Amino acid sequence: MDGAVQRFLDFLTVEKGLADNSIAAYGRDLAQFVAFAGSKGVDSVQGLDGSLAEAYAARLSRDGYARASAARKISALRSFAKFLVRDGMLEADFTANLESSRPPKRLPATLTVQEVELLLDQPDCAKPIGLRDKAMLEVLYAGGLRVSELINLKTEDLNLGVGFLRCFGKGSKERVVPIGQIAAGYVNRYLAEARGELARGKQSEYLFLSYRGEPMSRVMFWKIVKKYAGSAGIRKRLTPHTLRHSFATHLLEGGADLRAIQEMLGHVSIATTETYTHVSTARLYEEYELAHPRA
Repeated sequence: MDGAVQRFLDFLTVEKGLADNSIAAYGRDLAQFVAFAGSKGVDSVQGLDGSLAEAYAARLSRDGYARASAARKISALRSFAKFLVRDGMLEADFTANLESSRPPKRLPATLTVQEVELLLDQPDCAKPIGLRDKAMLEVLYAGGLRVSELINLKTEDLNLGVGFLRCFGKGSKERVVPIGQIAAGYVNRYLAEARGELARGKQSEYLFLSYRGEPMSRVMFWKIVKKYAGSAGIRKRLTPHTLRHSFATHLLEGGADLRAIQEMLGHVSIATTETYTHVSTARLYEEYELAHPRA
């Protein structure tokens, strides 16, 4: 069984090009299933059947997993089962009769344009760290980047003369993203006035550096966003990804084409991008309820 799981993870890595974090999540979820199967006396792929899959789903429910967590674990099991059939290790998908456990889709949290502007106004650009933070926040919102894409930007990825940058998304897929004059201007200021001081004499290919001259981490940047949200008085639950959601929603509300937004976000499927049409519709309904006398 362990060998089959490893072959599946290798398949996800080599043929699907999934990110390391995704591979690790699949590995953890399937290790849990393998342990459960072992407790039922099943230690080989040939022993997998529908009753075992149903018992596993029932155990997840009894153990009190959140609906989203249980759905993810079942999804990992379904993908594994399909791989076993595809690879000839099983004749039939043993998860075929499992009931769908997909959680209801939650609309992504977004900020209003005014809230974004308030957040972006918080860093003190008279200080090197404040100028770095300002440049990072501007680029994150202007390009709709994922946090991992932002902190892994390298100086060679910039083309500030025309307002573009190159980033690498999920599965190391490369895309070129426009960031506009304002964000490009703050990056130029950061490069000229702050990066050298933060580098502390160290050579680094990464664009954004910590005060020790090291590349920024996800946790470090999350703390930066949280700090500025607090000083801006924003009470919404806010993460770095909220700015990506806000970027897409504001583009859509401004009349941008959905396919163009898909390309800028690096979404493989247009269905993922269409989530933002629901965000805009929900906001429209809220405005209707507030403003219409017979709502």
